[in-house]
Amino acid sequence: MRNLVLAVSLLALSACTTLTSSNIAVSTTGDNPAPTVVPEGTEPDDVVIGRREHPRIIAAYGGVYSDRAAEIMVARIVGRLLAAADQPNAQFQVTILDSSEVNAFALPGGYIYVTRGILALASDTSELAAVLAHEIAHVTLRHARARTDRTRTTAIVDRVITGVFGGDTSTDATVNRTRASMAAFGQAQELEADREGIKFAGKAGYDPQAAARFLGVMSRFASFSAGEGKADDGFLSSHPSTPARIQKAMDTATTMFGQARVGETDRAGYLGAIAGLTFGDSPAQGSILGQRFVHPASKFTFTVPDGYKLQNSQSAVVGVAGDGEAVRFDSADVQANLALTDYLKSGWIAGLKTDSVTSQSFNGIDMATGLAQTDQWFFRVAVMRLDGQVYRFIFAAKADSQRFAQGADATLRSFRRTEASDLTQVSKVAVRVVTAKPGDSADSLAQQMRGLKGGPDLFYIINNLYPGDPVVPGEKYKVVGLS
Repeated sequence: MRNLVLAVSLLALSACTTLTSSNIAVSTTGDNPAPTVVPEGTEPDDVVIGRREHPRIIAAYGGVYSDRAAEIMVARIVGRLLAAADQPNAQFQVTILDSSEVNAFALPGGYIYVTRGILALASDTSELAAVLAHEIAHVTLRHARARTDRTRTTAIVDRVITGVFGGDTSTDATVNRTRASMAAFGQAQELEADREGIKFAGKAGYDPQAAARFLGVMSRFASFSAGEGKADDGFLSSHPSTPARIQKAMDTATTMFGQARVGETDRAGYLGAIAGLTFGDSPAQGSILGQRFVHPASKFTFTVPDGYKLQNSQSAVVGVAGDGEAVRFDSADVQANLALTDYLKSGWIAGLKTDSVTSQSFNGIDMATGLAQTDQWFFRVAVMRLDGQVYRFIFAAKADSQRFAQGADATLRSFRRTEASDLTQVSKVAVRVVTAKPGDSADSLAQQMRGLKGGPDLFYIINNLYPGDPVVPGEKYKVVGLS
């Protein structure tokens, strides 16, 4: 996992690269420590909460996304917002997460997170400033602490894990991510953060109407993603963009800053900063090629049986077959001196038949396998160790069968190190910035994305356009394609 974390402060930090002045910096940290100075009024316990949850958030959302131009841009925006929020002595640690989800959230103690997905969807600095200002408002209003308190009494249920994980799930990334998503802010807190965020952004010199504009764009994107079967528990699940909320944001901006549109947008500068940004699934987190999964960074690949449809989430690869079968693949932290058979028997599998546990080796990789059964499911479980990392397969079916057993066995036998030919099949989809020419229209530019499923429709959304809209010659627009 990369450890480049964006730390933005109005204080001068040691060992930092100065961006705009001596008090706005991007730093590289090894252990991602909690800020030493946090928003005024923050309780000491908040720092502990932030420090504890920060590495879990990073693990659950695919790691930290490293992009120098984007980091510099976010640092400058947050620096201006902090000044406008009257937080001259506050240090916020802002992390760009390597996730395609459109999401942003905050933790107690000054931790703020934005995904590369939300960077790709925004079209100018004022829209990103609106998101960041909203999250800063949650922290300064101490909403994050109230949300964390509520989480302690919330029952966490994960559809994949509940049936099979019988032991401690506190280290599982999916559980921790579910915990964060279920700890949503209340409606009153969201509206309060909307108002404060618009005030911060407007005072910082950004277009105050950007909050309402971007809420509308995110709502369109959520509908598009749901139609593609990719709806997730991202920003809009906890920040619903209802028409009433969008209108209220518009009214708030007008009341505070007047009817006329004012403030910086810097569309060209923003698009220049996100050019080349990874869009969708990151190859660094693995790529799905039909029935195969290839992980270039960890250098392994495997193939699931025909009939399984794979999906790569941030914490696991999951696959579902139409006949009531499923598979989950993930990783776990296991002591190097702990035998795989002992780990399999250590209590994290509910209903494990200990006498079924055996050790074996395929493709030079040591593995341990076993059977488990609960009231409704039959499981075939396997763990393997590659380059010091332990990976896990969990195959689930309503009942055991020869075909199910053969499919699980074939998948395990396919697990191997990648070769050069595997890596050449992995492609990256990224944001490109194009300049409209005379005679271009939104429709003609949208055709540049026809190679992607739903590409033209996605073009309209990420540029806040509609079919038939004109484009401005010389103006820059986003397209998404292979890079």
